[in-house]
Amino acid sequence: MPKLERILCPVDFSEFSVCAYRHATSLAQHYGATLYVQHVVELWRHPAACFATSESYEEFRGSLEDEGRRKLLEFLKQWSPEGFEPQHVVWEGKAPDSILTYAETERMDLIVMGTHGRRGFDRLMVGSVTERVIRNALCPVLVVRGPSHGLQASGKEWSPVELRRILCCTDFSANSRAVLEYAAYLAAQYGSELIMAHVIESTPGAATFDEAVAKAKERLTALIPAQGGETGRHTAMVRVGKPYEQIIALCAETQCNLAIMAVRGGNAMNLSIFGSTTHRVIQLGPCPVLVVRG
Repeated sequence: MPKLERILCPVDFSEFSVCAYRHATSLAQHYGATLYVQHVVELWRHPAACFATSESYEEFRGSLEDEGRRKLLEFLKQWSPEGFEPQHVVWEGKAPDSILTYAETERMDLIVMGTHGRRGFDRLMVGSVTERVIRNALCPVLVVRGPSHGLQASGKEWSPVELRRILCCTDFSANSRAVLEYAAYLAAQYGSELIMAHVIESTPGAATFDEAVAKAKERLTALIPAQGGETGRHTAMVRVGKPYEQIIALCAETQCNLAIMAVRGGNAMNLSIFGSTTHRVIQLGPCPVLVVRG
């Protein structure tokens, strides 16, 4: 059974981090979880430090970490709801490695991160901090592509993030099992409508089109009683076409607040799998995406 007791939210002080922090804070308050906020100071971004003496290098390194702590405290003061005090930490290193190490060491149940929304050829490229964390994290990663339209000037004015509708995407593979568990868990906790979705990329022919759709819908419906939680509001939807296009369309049509998808593990061969569907939904979709590693 999934659990949400320890949540990590890495921040770089951008508007995308602010939106991710809003979601992380809302989830932590809803579940009574401990929220850990991490900022990573990346010394490699300052190549001039390589030419410094050992003494001046350590002084420069210390000043960057002090500045990081100061900014992190200001960030939390500005964007935290009244009375909410998360744990916070500053690390020095490469951002994705530091985030992954901290999440694994501290046994995080969820990582919440922001990402930039991109268009054009950029959307096919992988390599950002968020994408590297998604591919290698041992726990699920909630990706918030923001900032959201309803972002307020102060975190203390925010209302909790609502999960009225959750879209659970499944291809009926073993990797989808964990996705179903998380979808059922969140739907039960939030009293959400759970929309089970499957996309058929192609059918053998026009004569068997209706049969293929009916069979897929039957398989979806069979999953709902076992995985649908306790809300009693479930819908099975089957589409035909490119998976990422259909999932994005479903997110918009159903006005879901969260899409849940699977991603396979972290070697180079998996980049094409990640990039083909989950990556594009994250970059182009209208709502946050919870990525569960299969």
